[in-house]
Amino acid sequence: MFLLPAGASGHPRVPAASVTPIIYGTQGANGWYVTNATINWVIEPLGYLSSEGCDARTVAADSVGTRFTCHVTWTNTEITQSVTITRDATPPTVTVFPARAPDANGWYNHAVTVGFSGADATSGIETCNQATYAGPDNANASVAGACRDRAGNLTAASFALKYDATPPALGALSVKAGNRKAHLRWKAPDDVSSVTLVRAPGLKGAAETVVFRGTAAAKGYTDRGLRPGRDYVYRLTATDAAGNVSQKTRDFRGRGPLLYPAPGERVARPPLLVWDAVRGASYYNVVLVRGHRVYSAWPLRARLQLPRSWTYHGRRYKLRRGTYRWFVWPGRGPFSAGRYGNLLDGSTFTFGGPG
Repeated sequence: MFLLPAGASGHPRVPAASVTPIIYGTQGANGWYVTNATINWVIEPLGYLSSEGCDARTVAADSVGTRFTCHVTWTNTEITQSVTITRDATPPTVTVFPARAPDANGWYNHAVTVGFSGADATSGIETCNQATYAGPDNANASVAGACRDRAGNLTAASFALKYDATPPALGALSVKAGNRKAHLRWKAPDDVSSVTLVRAPGLKGAAETVVFRGTAAAKGYTDRGLRPGRDYVYRLTATDAAGNVSQKTRDFRGRGPLLYPAPGERVARPPLLVWDAVRGASYYNVVLVRGHRVYSAWPLRARLQLPRSWTYHGRRYKLRRGTYRWFVWPGRGPFSAGRYGNLLDGSTFTFGGPG
């Protein structure tokens, strides 16, 4: 007896034996399943004599590899088919870490890079990213990132931070002269946490000295013990909670009882002469000298606006380019009594306006 060629009349083709695994489940990446995976076996042709391990099976737990084998026997044929299922349905865990600590008081004041590190017990980590935050200013800022495992599971994470890279808007620093003192005033915004005032030269021969340290509530300070005619520089530093710094500087020449102009100051217009008021003084005698006395006046207040031109002892004078000295004496009682106290002080100014 023999078989006719396949397809010959009266004799159907005998199908070849096969065992084919069919897997039901959701695949992620790299051949990993990210849900339960159920395996079924398609056996052809039917009518086999026996099968072993060919029942439907489900992988319901994460596994780096569960192997299934189906063995089928026909009259003249045996087939063994195996398949390995990898399952990872668990997203990775993520650890977030900034590249550095906050700059001040829990705040960052310049760009910070945040890294994301992952761990995955089954398929392992494929990639994690990092991100940099560089603004805008925000007390409730956040940086987002993620890690992905080799199965394609993704875990997103974020890092919360406080960010402020803007220096405080410090207002003008003003100085009002006093007798051997300086009255300093400033405007600091509410976000300023500390204010420091430095004077150069400093105390006891130091190059500079911190003469005041306080909070934003402080709007001024009076510096005492200054030397008349000596030049000083004041530097005001305002720091906010994030460590941002703003500075203002102001030059100042120390005064004695004669306050304005400053000793040796160059003026372009006829100056307003201002001095320290003397208790009990009824009037003052102001004398202007350039080589010799050229002007004298008796104001009732501790100030006098010099004219551009005047007549003194019958001679006409005009404020010309050059250096002038001026002196002040306090007067007591009626003007006619001519009772003058000791010389209050003397000072100079240089007129640089048109002659």
